[in-house]
Amino acid sequence: MVITAIDVHVHVHDARARALRGAEAQRKFEERAAYFKREATSLSVDDQARQYRDRGMMAVLMNGTDETVTGIKAIPNDFVAEAVHSHPDVFLGFGIVDPWQGEVARREIRRCHELGLHGIGEFNPARQHFFPNDPRFYPLWAEAERLGMPVLFHSGYAAAGSGRPGGRGVKLKYTQPIHLDDVAADFPDLTIICAHPSWPWTAESLAIARHKPNVYIDLSGWAPRYFPDELVQQVNSLLQDKALFGSDAPSLPVERWLKEFDELDIKPDVRRKVMLDNAATLFGIEV
Repeated sequence: MVITAIDVHVHVHDARARALRGAEAQRKFEERAAYFKREATSLSVDDQARQYRDRGMMAVLMNGTDETVTGIKAIPNDFVAEAVHSHPDVFLGFGIVDPWQGEVARREIRRCHELGLHGIGEFNPARQHFFPNDPRFYPLWAEAERLGMPVLFHSGYAAAGSGRPGGRGVKLKYTQPIHLDDVAADFPDLTIICAHPSWPWTAESLAIARHKPNVYIDLSGWAPRYFPDELVQQVNSLLQDKALFGSDAPSLPVERWLKEFDELDIKPDVRRKVMLDNAATLFGIEV
């Protein structure tokens, strides 16, 4: 298969995986579907792989957990690893840990590496209620750095809990990108992906990616037609080697993201970097 793009931010929405998390996880899945104005439909990992294969694209499968805060269990990292092993031509996989689980979380990062997963994330500080630059969590970043595993953090506005009473307990203060700057400075060999356009702190994530060689931004979870002008300008120039294509599917359909990104005034050589070359370099993939 000729690879034309790498989607670095894709979530598993296999009904089998969601069933392992319980009824509350299903309710939240339906709420997010309503927020993005789409149907709360499931898709097996086999069908997901087929769709990306038909597009000539690879996808990085993401997971998530907020078990300490909500009591809802995560999709097991073994499930993601099995999907990757079943479709190695299409999938890369990130494992996830609950940062509040301390030494258990640190050991799970090591186990994710042994499972053949390629990174750790999506950390979502708004849902997990933690600041990434809190020294209590530094052993986790040290372990990921030691193993050469990139880490991906949700940044900016959260769809989870949006418009619901109390935002379902989701707290946006934790997702301000500036908290990642300390982590990038203190762990210079740790690759950090700051996910989403980071609104309302877009300028912060752009500045950090420009300042810290180990920080990348992904463009997922936000319809490209609504990208802030400063984001398009920076991606088209100073950050052309630091920006990564990501859809955040199923929240944002891949086809919609691709169509709207095609309509942006992005230089052809920069477009290829964003869609393929930057991620291929980051993950060591030959294309």
